[in-house]
Amino acid sequence: MKLLAIDCSASLCAACVYDAATDTMLGRHVLDLGKGHAEHLMAVIDKALGEAGVTYADLGAIAVSVGPGSFTGIRVGVSAARGLALALKIPAIGVTTLEALAAEVATAFPNRTVLAVLDGGRGEIHAALFGADGAAVHGPAIATLAEAAAIANENKPVLAGNAARTVAEAAGGAFDFGPLAATADIATYARLAARKGPGDKPKPVYLRDADAKPQAGFVLPRAG
Repeated sequence: MKLLAIDCSASLCAACVYDAATDTMLGRHVLDLGKGHAEHLMAVIDKALGEAGVTYADLGAIAVSVGPGSFTGIRVGVSAARGLALALKIPAIGVTTLEALAAEVATAFPNRTVLAVLDGGRGEIHAALFGADGAAVHGPAIATLAEAAAIANENKPVLAGNAARTVAEAAGGAFDFGPLAATADIATYARLAARKGPGDKPKPVYLRDADAKPQAGFVLPRAG
């Protein structure tokens, strides 16, 4: 099966085509945008498909990062994945950023507990703890820095994610580190989705409400 993976959960706008039968990356394209995922995603997908030498008709599934991460980016990625899946009549498969980061740790540190932690803003940590078998033990959930540090001290995990060093410093111990980015490589999402297979339709994992609020002063009155 050939699978298209999409990730817009952080600053990257990424897509790849993965052949699950041969565990081969056929094509990929990644832009470091910061913002503007909606304007660039379809072009990024087209370039990944072109490099792979396949069309939409060749795809058997769509994988997408469902967060936590950028509210706008997650919404763009999940909407695109579900729209393509519906149009192509193939499954869409969601993968969280935290489980993708933990999967990359497992490659470098097999059979180790992993604590994946992302900076959630407002002093919050988005965290998930994974056992040595890769299964989620806790989260994804919001934690304070003190709570994340306590989990780290109690479990002595490998730390991953862009809040890993902050948590290690707060915990005051020596830890091994996996990737320190806000998201995993796009190939990791593809491999995890192929392993998980079809399930429920992907939904954004936001963990908290968006920062943006309606501006009441600009609401137009109803026509009388």
